[in-house]
Amino acid sequence: MRNLYKHSESAFEKLATVAIAILGNSITFIIAFCTVLFWLGSTQFYMQDMHKIIGDLILGVAFLSLFIIQKSFNRFSASLHLKINELLASHLAAKNSLINAEGKTESEITELAKVYTELSSQANEAGE
Repeated sequence: MRNLYKHSESAFEKLATVAIAILGNSITFIIAFCTVLFWLGSTQFYMQDMHKIIGDLILGVAFLSLFIIQKSFNRFSASLHLKINELLASHLAAKNSLINAEGKTESEITELAKVYTELSSQANEAGE
């Protein structure tokens, strides 16, 4: 059962990574934009009452905003990871195994967090 969970978790992480890459891609935004233009340009769109037209416009803008926000987050996340990697690489006492920690699986990150929680509690006990 535990092995099945590990495989499903690994598959989900891979799927999430692919989805993030696809949603943050500029070509995906262009395809989504063309889809929204096609949808809003249909003849049925103009036959609706004003409330439905406004609702459709809001839905289209919200749909396109998903791609813009994902692209922005991908850029921000990548730059933050680069800055942290630079700090880790430049500090002699830092553990270089943490460089590119964003590429680790969730279970590996959880184990690393446990190690640092133990170090923190030991430092607190030593300080008291």
